[in-house]
Amino acid sequence: MKNDQWNQVDEYIEETIVGSDDALQAALDTSAAEGLPAIAVSAAQGKFLNLLARLIHARSVLEIGTLGAYSTIWLARALPKDGRLISLEVNAHHADVARKNIARAGLSSVAEVRLGAALETLPTLQGPFDVFFIDADKVNIPEYFRWSINLGRSGSVIIVDNVVRDGALADPNTTDEAVIGVRKLHDLIKSEPRVTATTIQTVGMKGYDGFTMAVIN
Repeated sequence: MKNDQWNQVDEYIEETIVGSDDALQAALDTSAAEGLPAIAVSAAQGKFLNLLARLIHARSVLEIGTLGAYSTIWLARALPKDGRLISLEVNAHHADVARKNIARAGLSSVAEVRLGAALETLPTLQGPFDVFFIDADKVNIPEYFRWSINLGRSGSVIIVDNVVRDGALADPNTTDEAVIGVRKLHDLIKSEPRVTATTIQTVGMKGYDGFTMAVIN
């Protein structure tokens, strides 16, 4: 019953103040038709990422984990015409779908998808990036976060999605590798003087989860 209510609230928020359009809806529809998992951010979360990038006047974004490029579109739309967004994706089929969705949205001049394992691609990149959105395999989240610090600048913002895991984040006895990954992330941040961070719990059509946000000092 609670999940139904969360869904209704998310739908109301999207219909009233978030909005959607053909390109965003097509990205979701095409991803579903191509068999991609339905794990993209919600519309409200996508708009949050867009607003965050706009708030800090971002000119460059690094996204780790593209899926079908729904979040990519939201972030790329926050950038100026000469901005750049690089999204890293390990799955070739996902990358192909994402590129088509980006092109349909008219953002190919701003956003590009690079295929390959992120830990192999990250050393080839040149920063600094203003915004990092990490929405990939949770086992390697601590390493993605370290790379984000190294590729950022003072004031860069790092967002890590899906860290609360239905509350399992607080379980010290977990054997779930994804949860262990996000717990290691929090241990890393606790001892990392280069960032200031918090984690926010969320509910909605994506269930009970949350995100970590850090600013590079």
